[in-house]
Amino acid sequence: MSDEPSSTDSYLLRPDPTDSRLSTTVGGIDQDGRPVDTQVVTEKALTLYLNSQEVVTMMTIGDHPDLLAIGYLKNQNMLRADDVITGIDFDDDLDVVVVRTERETNYEEKLKKKVRTSGCAQGTVFGDVMESFDEVRLTSDARLKTSWLYSLTKVINTTPSLYLEAGAIHGCVLCQKDKALVYMEDVGRHNAVDKIAGWMTLNNVPAGDKIFYTTGRLTSEMVIKTVMMGIPILVSRSGFTAWGVDLARRTGLTLIGRARGKRFIALSGEDRIDFDMEPSSAEDEPDKVRRKGSLAAE
Repeated sequence: MSDEPSSTDSYLLRPDPTDSRLSTTVGGIDQDGRPVDTQVVTEKALTLYLNSQEVVTMMTIGDHPDLLAIGYLKNQNMLRADDVITGIDFDDDLDVVVVRTERETNYEEKLKKKVRTSGCAQGTVFGDVMESFDEVRLTSDARLKTSWLYSLTKVINTTPSLYLEAGAIHGCVLCQKDKALVYMEDVGRHNAVDKIAGWMTLNNVPAGDKIFYTTGRLTSEMVIKTVMMGIPILVSRSGFTAWGVDLARRTGLTLIGRARGKRFIALSGEDRIDFDMEPSSAEDEPDKVRRKGSLAAE
């Protein structure tokens, strides 16, 4: 890929804020008591089965159930690298998605040992994921040029999205160099991550040269999922949690937060950063593209 400035043309998959299934118009009143219509994000329960076993019911906006299912199973260590997926069946009426594999699976004991995380919409991490986490070794060859970072934050924050239409949602973006490749949104940031993990799995996309961007906080769960996906660089416009920083340092993950306009803070994996552009040469984040609760609220 070239080092020329990125644009929204680089996306392979991105949000469709015009999809009527993902939001709805609700009437109410404003601070002056005047009638007002506003867009609100839809939220629905999706139950995931692995073969004949019920695994979890997730609250989601409902798009890309196949990617969400595969990514969830992959990030929870329920799908192995050598597993052959024989089918992904989704029933829109029942809100059920079933992933079928050649290997016979039974995770009854595993499902009893889950930890609820700080992720909104109730994320979970299972105990044996942490055992695998400590065995992951991220590539040291990956680089992050500051010019790429400045370009990516501008492109991502100006991409038409459901967040800008209705708010109350998180976004995650898979990037390579200064190109934004896949942008996913959901009510829980962990769901947005899992959708990208599912896309990478089904398309056999390598992770070692990728950058992961999230609008959410850099929590332990975000770090765990990024590391388990094999991505060496994690960037957010939000802040950090102490455990998230500790886990990033344990694995050598490059962890960058508060990335807004020309500003950012790196708390782990700083050796991957190439300072090839002076911050003074970068554009600051203009008011009109700063992520607010919703453009409709202005």
